[in-house]
Amino acid sequence: MAETTKVTDIDRSIYDIRNAEDNDYRMRSGLTPEIVEKLSAEKNDPEWMLEFRLKSLEVYNKLDIPDWGPPIDELDMDNISTYVRPKSDMKASWEDVPEDIKDTFERLGIPQAERKSLAGVGAQYDSELVYHNVRDEVSKQGVVYTDLESALRGPFAELIRKKFMHLVPPNDHKFAALHGAVWSGGSFVYVPEGVHLDIPLQSYFRLNAKGAGQFEHTLIIVEDNAYLHFIEGCSAPKYNVANLHAGCVELYVGKNSTLRYSTIENWSKNMYNLNTKRAVVEEGGRVEWVSGSFGSHTSYLYPMTILKGKGSSMEFTGITFAGNGQDLDTGAKVVHNAPDTSSVINTRSISKDGGISTYRSSVVINPQAKGAKASVSCESLMLDSISRSDTIPAMDIRTGECDVGHEARIGRISDDQVFYLMSRGMSEEDARATIVSGFAENVSKELPLEYAVEMNNLIRLEMHGSM
Repeated sequence: MAETTKVTDIDRSIYDIRNAEDNDYRMRSGLTPEIVEKLSAEKNDPEWMLEFRLKSLEVYNKLDIPDWGPPIDELDMDNISTYVRPKSDMKASWEDVPEDIKDTFERLGIPQAERKSLAGVGAQYDSELVYHNVRDEVSKQGVVYTDLESALRGPFAELIRKKFMHLVPPNDHKFAALHGAVWSGGSFVYVPEGVHLDIPLQSYFRLNAKGAGQFEHTLIIVEDNAYLHFIEGCSAPKYNVANLHAGCVELYVGKNSTLRYSTIENWSKNMYNLNTKRAVVEEGGRVEWVSGSFGSHTSYLYPMTILKGKGSSMEFTGITFAGNGQDLDTGAKVVHNAPDTSSVINTRSISKDGGISTYRSSVVINPQAKGAKASVSCESLMLDSISRSDTIPAMDIRTGECDVGHEARIGRISDDQVFYLMSRGMSEEDARATIVSGFAENVSKELPLEYAVEMNNLIRLEMHGSM
């Protein structure tokens, strides 16, 4: 990737970089109204979206950097390119994707996974979707799975306008505002009432450009009495400059519906992962989060669920692995806003080689949520004496008619366990990796087989110091 060139003329804020390695359009670093207007024009936004972007930019300039996570002083937005377009428009056929981009995704298992076990796949490379496809039998059920930008100009445009950044408004925090101003790419999923999609959909995001940001937006709407499993994968190569991921996920779960949202994040260790995810669940509905967080220099990641309807529920199952130079601040949030709601948060964190893992949770039970049940469990595994693990739970309980529990435990690998496995022929490294994989089983058992294997491979790479 060529180095970013300073461009002083606003009319040249989108310019062509050509060399033997790559060919893309890169938005000038820094943020101004002119830059946002040009991005909006590049995307062919409707007028309301341009207005939304400019208002989000105003909010971004007024807000301070969040102070509830690890420091991100090294992240200089003046040196982050907010838009990088790959040298390919979106394709419906994998054969039409350029060979270099195709090679990158094929090394990651795309589209092999589609052929084996997926109902549809979207693949984003830098700031744009380069591939999107869905099986005919899925489309015939009325399921819509496409890129969000195309959906903005289709029959669901008005629905998207009502839902877009309604759960995560730009004034939520500075990076939500940044996202609102420069978002690009992402997926739109609509599951009609009564449709039970038996096989998953998947989006995969690859940030390949040096010194760039990725700001995809995922919007999923599951109508009443329906079911969907959506899988998200993320990766990036490592550079010696900071990259930024500030995506946004909004999930709408209808009455008596279930949405399972699984994520395996394998960002490089120069990445600042400042992602925001939020769901709202109607009466009798359920959202299930499954999260594996690997890589990134610094993470702020706290998926939030609003249990809006009576009898709605959520479950969050997560694993985080913090190695050398990593400060991963993760967790989950839930707000009980209705009677007889229930939530279960079960997380595991692993720290190695001086890595810092912080679990941060928030459980709010409002006065109207009588009969609510909430359970929070956090287990940490520290693999040496120089790593760190912290648990910061917060509970705001506003009714006496509820059942709430929290437990936390920090441990280490037992020498007896290592000795036992070594006596069966394993090396010490393999023995420790096996024990850690067992510790992460609560997440891997919730994933489809291919993704469970991928997660266990990531754990072994971390354990062997190969990442």
